[in-house]
Amino acid sequence: MTTSAAYYVYAALMLGLVLGFILVTGWLVRRFGGGALMRLPGRAQRRLGVVEAMALDPRRRLVLIRRDGVEHLLLLGGTQDLHLEGPIPPGGPSTFETVLNEAAAPPAPAPGPVP
Repeated sequence: MTTSAAYYVYAALMLGLVLGFILVTGWLVRRFGGGALMRLPGRAQRRLGVVEAMALDPRRRLVLIRRDGVEHLLLLGGTQDLHLEGPIPPGGPSTFETVLNEAAAPPAPAPGPVP
């Protein structure tokens, strides 16, 4: 059986075409993220997600999670995990800072007689 030079040229072109498709697909996944495939129409929306997290020290971290459109602030690590506040209605990007500022604010003085 004899093979001609045209066969080798054809095989090289097909190999280049397949490698080109792989490279373009890899670039598209890196450019637009693999998570875009999970957001296709017809797929169920995720009910649980981490909105933001902040490390307090090497063992503890504050985590703001969203469950069914409601946010909860958790303190994870240490001897036990705590549910600090929730349900928090989603209020945009400043909700996390607002909760932290309220937690860090000194308590209001108790009402009493004024001297």
